[in-house]
Formats: sequence, structure tokens, C-alpha cells
Amino acid sequence: MVQHIPTAYVLDPEDPRAPTREQWDAMTPRERDRVIDALPTSLPIELHPPEGDLHRKTKQGALGTLDDFFRRAGRRIYLSSELAVFYPGERSFVPDLLAVLDVDPHDRMRWVVSKEERGLDFVLEVIVAGSASKDLEHNVERYARLGIAEYFVFDRPSCRLYGHALGPGRPDAYRRVVPQAGRYESKVLGLDLVLDGDKLRFFAGNAALEDTDEVIARLGGMLDKVLAREEDALARAEAERRRAEQEASRAEQEASRAEAAEARAQEAKRLLDEALAELARLKR
Repeated sequence: MVQHIPTAYVLDPEDPRAPTREQWDAMTPRERDRVIDALPTSLPIELHPPEGDLHRKTKQGALGTLDDFFRRAGRRIYLSSELAVFYPGERSFVPDLLAVLDVDPHDRMRWVVSKEERGLDFVLEVIVAGSASKDLEHNVERYARLGIAEYFVFDRPSCRLYGHALGPGRPDAYRRVVPQAGRYESKVLGLDLVLDGDKLRFFAGNAALEDTDEVIARLGGMLDKVLAREEDALARAEAERRRAEQEASRAEQEASRAEAAEARAQEAKRLLDEALAELARLKR
């Protein structure tokens, strides 16, 4: 059902769009809130068809890698995947991965440019199946026109990476990012993007950033080593305890034998004393 909101704005569920800048400026804060609440958090499946596990794992791996890196670095950056984005009056879209610098990274249901007062700074799209024309042609023109500073495309089937960045002379047109020694520089992220076989990696200087699976594997390996050391220490402690118990047992046995020998000696002395006394008596 088409929803009517004041200031001549109409939300069409078949083609959900945010208000134009003029419509937004004419709205009251309450009307703006109503518009934001009415905007969908997902797009119709024909506009955003699923592409399977390889697509999901690739973008989630990139998101997890960047999120972990920037969180540890203490940098304020908003990162998301599969988030509905609404530019004023534009058809909405859902990037595979997006980044916006220097904003509060709290959770969001959608990115509404008019509300955030910020457009996207970085977009990564991942091609796994289907036609590549949307990502390699249509989005190149569209994202440049929207002012998205950097746009990268990872074509997984062909193992190719394409980088685009807005140039100083043409703020509404992309220039290709030329790789240097296989590295594609992202000035927005302050990182390099590199293809490692069929895997997309991020580098900070000469250090490759680990993805979530690699972090888990590394921590698992470290945990295994710690557990192995703990088990070895426990085994050594148990062996030492047993040796101590054996030594204590031997000492106890030696003490018992010594006590028995002392008792026998005392008994022999008593008998000898009695015999000597009896001999002396007989002599008298």
C-alpha cells in the first residue's frame, strides 16, 4: 500500500525512495521520523537476489576483518553489510559492504543520508554469479554520481579486483585505481586490497589482516599449545607427587624398621641386664 506523508512525499513499496532534499527540508522533525520508520530495511528479492554461500562468506569475511582491525585501532568508522541505503530521491540499494568514516558506529536498521547528513565513503561489491554488468558498469556511474569516494569490485569467478576512486578534477567521475605490486590502495580505509588466489585480503603496511576464520584458527592453535603445556605441567606435578609419596613411604618404612630395631635392642639390653643381675645374685 502506498503511504502518503505530508509535503507531497509518497512512499511506493515497489520502488522505495527517500524524500528529495527539498521535501526533507520542508518536513518537521516528527514527519522525518515517520518517513524513516516507513522506509524498508530490505529490498524486494528481484532488486537484490541472493547469491549463495560463497557470496555471503566473502562479504562477511571482509566485514569481520575490517571491523576487528578498526575496533582494535580505536578508529571511529561505521561498517555494515546488506544494509539498505537511501540517498535523497534516489532508488535505494544494498551494498555488499559499506564504510562511513568518523561517525558513531552504533547499530542501524538502514542508512538514510538526509538523516545521517553523510553519504557513504567506501563500497565493496562481490560478484559470485549472474551478470556482472550491474557492478562493473551501472554502479560505477551511479556511485560516482552519488559522491561515494571509493568503490571496489571483487569478481570472484575471474579472480579480479577493480578499484575506483573519485579524482580531484572530476568529483562526479571515477578514475581507476592502478595496483602497485598487486596492491590496490584504499585511501579511505588506509589499507591495501590484495588478491590472494580466490581470496580478498587487506594489508596494513606489510602485515596482512587476518579474517575471522584465521583469527579463530590462530587462537585455537594458541589454546591448544597452552592446554598442552598445562597438561605437561600437570603430568610433571603428578609424577613429582608420586615420587614424593614413594619417598615418604620409603622414609616411613625406614623409620618403622629403625623403631623396630631400637625396640629389639632395648629388649636385648633388658634381657642382658636381667641375666647379669641373676649371675651376680648366684655368685653371692
